[in-house]
Amino acid sequence: MKPRISVLTLGVADLERSVQFYRDGFGLSTEGIIGKEFEYGAVAFFDLQSGLRLALWPRKSMMHDTGIPLENNSALEFTIGHNVRSKEEVDSVMKTAQKAGAKMIKPAADTFWGGYAGYFQDPDGHLWEIVYNPDFMPKD
Repeated sequence: MKPRISVLTLGVADLERSVQFYRDGFGLSTEGIIGKEFEYGAVAFFDLQSGLRLALWPRKSMMHDTGIPLENNSALEFTIGHNVRSKEEVDSVMKTAQKAGAKMIKPAADTFWGGYAGYFQDPDGHLWEIVYNPDFMPKD
């Protein structure tokens, strides 16, 4: 298998609220909610980088499509890492997240491995790590 991940889909409880968080709170680019004409088709896509997209899809639609029942999930199933170029940029993104309505989990601080990072959760509890790692700099 060639590593061609092109879409990361987050299951959400309230699609409108989640679109507002990512579009209005963070300024991510989107055409908005599409597929409303289908009972389980409403979805929103956000362009990230290099052809990668973030999709928001209602959990009930995911349940319908996969046949997997809704269950209580833990925020610790995975994190979404957003790597930035400086400690100051970590602080800036964390402030933006807080203003957008994110739940602050761990304030940004120096890490044991020599970086700087903090955690927040989006309105659906998805865990984001905003991180400055001097050994893993973004290419843009």
